[in-house]
Amino acid sequence: MSSLANMTENATVLIADDDHAMRLLLRETLEQAGFVVHEAEDGEAAVKLFAEERPEIVLLDVDMPTKDGFVACHELRQLPEGRTVPIVMVTGLDDIESINSAYEAGATDFITKPINWTILGHRVRYMLRSGRAVNELRKSEARLANAQRLAKLGNWEWDVERNNLRCSEETYRIFGLRPPVSGSSFESLFTTIHPADRDTAKGALDRALRRGKPFSLDHRIVLTEGSEKTVHQQAEISFDQNGKPLQMTGTVQDITDRKKAEEQIRTLAYYDTLTELPNRIMFKEHLSKALARARRRNTLVATLILDLDRFKRINDTLGHSVGDQLLREVARRLITCVRREDALSRNNYDDIGANIARLGGDEFAIMLTDLESVQAAAKVARRTLETLCAPISLEAQEVFATASIGITIFPFDGDDVDTLLKNSDTAMYHAKSEGRNNYQYYTKSMNASAFENLALENSLRRALDRGEFELYYQPQVNIDSGEIVGVEALIRWQHPEMGTISPVQFIPLALETGLIVPMDEWGLRTACHQAKAWQDAGLRPLRVSVNLSSHQFRQRQLSQTIARILNETRLDPQYLDVELTESTIMQNPEDAVKTLHELKEMGTKISVDDFGTGYSSLSYLKRFPLDTLKIDRTFIKDITTDPDDEALTRAILAMSNSLKLKVIAEGVETKAQYEFLRANGCDEFQGYLFSRPVPAREISEMLRKGIRFNPDEDSNI
Repeated sequence: MSSLANMTENATVLIADDDHAMRLLLRETLEQAGFVVHEAEDGEAAVKLFAEERPEIVLLDVDMPTKDGFVACHELRQLPEGRTVPIVMVTGLDDIESINSAYEAGATDFITKPINWTILGHRVRYMLRSGRAVNELRKSEARLANAQRLAKLGNWEWDVERNNLRCSEETYRIFGLRPPVSGSSFESLFTTIHPADRDTAKGALDRALRRGKPFSLDHRIVLTEGSEKTVHQQAEISFDQNGKPLQMTGTVQDITDRKKAEEQIRTLAYYDTLTELPNRIMFKEHLSKALARARRRNTLVATLILDLDRFKRINDTLGHSVGDQLLREVARRLITCVRREDALSRNNYDDIGANIARLGGDEFAIMLTDLESVQAAAKVARRTLETLCAPISLEAQEVFATASIGITIFPFDGDDVDTLLKNSDTAMYHAKSEGRNNYQYYTKSMNASAFENLALENSLRRALDRGEFELYYQPQVNIDSGEIVGVEALIRWQHPEMGTISPVQFIPLALETGLIVPMDEWGLRTACHQAKAWQDAGLRPLRVSVNLSSHQFRQRQLSQTIARILNETRLDPQYLDVELTESTIMQNPEDAVKTLHELKEMGTKISVDDFGTGYSSLSYLKRFPLDTLKIDRTFIKDITTDPDDEALTRAILAMSNSLKLKVIAEGVETKAQYEFLRANGCDEFQGYLFSRPVPAREISEMLRKGIRFNPDEDSNI
């Protein structure tokens, strides 16, 4: 079977003619050609039968009763299935007016009578093939248009010589324009380009016309209602033999959503979500570019690292939500501190915020470029500290924020980003050690100190396991009898290479790193062992005082830990005196009361160390189950020469007496101090007047010899 015969197999034809004989001849001819034929005797029946059978081609006689072929053709074209079906008018009329009427009614073609029956089948086959091709083309166009709609992709052709532009529907939709009846000019689309992008787009277009090369460009467009879109345009241009541009063919795609997604990803990657400042990654990129420019121009760049002072206390006290608000306010104030003339050159970033970043936590960074002098960085640092010091109102709370700032200058303090940031950080920590709320320029000696601290920290982490710690004991003497009634345990570090390391060096480091907790527990256990060892050796029982840090005191299992150690060492709890600083118990007074009562019920003694240097109140002193107050050495030092210290010490002694608390004076070094304390009712003292802190074996020797303090002797120990 031929391809045409294959095409007509099972294809349906509707014939409509009021002449029965004509219908028979048409049926016979078309069935022999392979068609399936349906008949209708007039136009009205044809329209009804078409809706039922949906034939692929229709043959209509023009002259029919009830509804002629012209009317039937017109009605068929109104049906959804009839818009594209081939309709052939069969007529004996050959006048021009009838032919025009046929085409105006929507006919595809016409056949005149008498019919050439030999070629009728071929004629209908070719019309069927043409109709199917048109249908496939329309389906393909519909699929393409739908795909372009989904992809937000349009196409256009520009006749350069005639300045005639033809666009797809999606192109008009993207640009927010209505399709014109006839071709529009290229300027109609060009005027929608965002004013800030027009020069770039015009330059790309001109280069394409001159050089004949394709162009690819992202730009913004402004719609009639004022909203903006971002589009991607690509185009190619064709020329005649003389190099004259003929036609440009291009595509346009709406990439607004993609650009927004890219911007969101960029924001997440390069900006801090809390403060909306650049983050560490973006700051380092900008600093790297600034350094490259400074090398070319031989200019200075300053890097300032700023860290808020005691930010953790605000977080812990007022909550993280208030802390977050504080960080946002600090970011806002930093932007106001850095002026354009301080930070940016004429060719630098348009946004001054690019020179300020949040590196993480409560740490911020400021970059100052094209500086004329090193001192210019100090001007910004001072202005920053002054601005931050102003009170901040957060959730009905007035908060005061101060900061410590470290400054490095390129090229003197480092030649690359990482070195400058590291050295700025070192200078910032030096500013904190200098009392906070100040700025410090980096010096090389700071790095030496930082490396020394790092080495000390590494050694400290191993010191406990290596048994490098030792307890010394300072006697506590009854002020009336001169008898040793207790000792205070004080930790010492014997480093195998550096020798004896002062507690002033390693205790702050232990507090900072959290190593103080295991050190406290070791000191507590060792002191209890020693106190029991003295008793087992037949020596008079002594009360041993052990200092506990705020870190240890906040441990939830503190009472259980002390009970376990007392059980292990078999020391009676009455001989253990737990010493806590005034600031430690006042950090959280409600929890402190609970913990202190647990220790008191266990049978241990409780002392407040360094009394007078903190901020406790009488109401809390009455609530705390205390046994002893220890007057800080700073008051004892000048009690015989400073009226204020004398008055304060008298007040502490009088208050303790009324609260029935024992008082121990620390740092007693002269007989005059001793006489004053004795005369004003102090119970015990410790200090160089009697003995320095000494190893346990020397305490054993004192106890065996029964050594007492004698105020009449020039020297005791």
